[in-house]
Amino acid sequence: MSPSLTSPRPSILTSNQNLFEKYHLLRQGDIFVGRLRLKKSEEHLLLDLVERGIILFPSALSQQVCRSKTFQAHLFVNEMLPHTTAIHDQHDMLEALNYYQHKAIGQVVTKDDRKNAGMGIFRWRDVEEVFTHSSLGSLPFPFVIQPFIKGSMDVRVIILGDYIEAYSRKNPYNFRNNLHCGGESTPYALTEKQRDLCKYVMDRGKFPYAHLDLMVLENGETYLAEINLRGGIKGARISGKDYNRKVDRIHEEFLSTHFAGTGRKF
Repeated sequence: MSPSLTSPRPSILTSNQNLFEKYHLLRQGDIFVGRLRLKKSEEHLLLDLVERGIILFPSALSQQVCRSKTFQAHLFVNEMLPHTTAIHDQHDMLEALNYYQHKAIGQVVTKDDRKNAGMGIFRWRDVEEVFTHSSLGSLPFPFVIQPFIKGSMDVRVIILGDYIEAYSRKNPYNFRNNLHCGGESTPYALTEKQRDLCKYVMDRGKFPYAHLDLMVLENGETYLAEINLRGGIKGARISGKDYNRKVDRIHEEFLSTHFAGTGRKF
């Protein structure tokens, strides 16, 4: 519903500095547009903002989801590679140990909860090895564990409103295929089913725009690897300038729609 013309005019904040300067003065209906840059120990502020009726765009859910791979594994478990599991403590690890060995799953991959650009991805001979390292503290909790799939393709999808671009990433010398680790990109044509998967994941996580990484198996089956609001565009056709322009336009369209009929201009 559009704000009433007689109600107090909501504040529109677009920088973290402004948000924190006015944090305790914010009223229900005030708006923050952009990505909140929060330390890990500050993320509970997202809950406070939502409970106070502060409008966030992108949504608070999307902003939290892209910060945590374990949260993604909980939210999108049905869209991820089968047997993908979020591990929060030693009890979870023990359950995963029994489950993976019962399923006769051999090599596995773990993903650190907070690291990006392939820096927190590790390949292990088996789940027993993961159990040992997590028990001894050399693999800190939390993390995500999933089977290692040989020969899968890594596809990056960029969705900015009507703009959709996809490209595969391949590194012949490293199973970490992202470009930060030395991979090369090739344009990729998404199938209708892959587009539907991306749309569903974005809708479920309330993402107005996103970078999605897909895992495409040799038989064509496709799963979500991870999602973020923003990421590197190395290998993409779109330029950094055009990318930022499209994101700004999405923000402007949100504000224009929110204040439709009030006469407020952006």
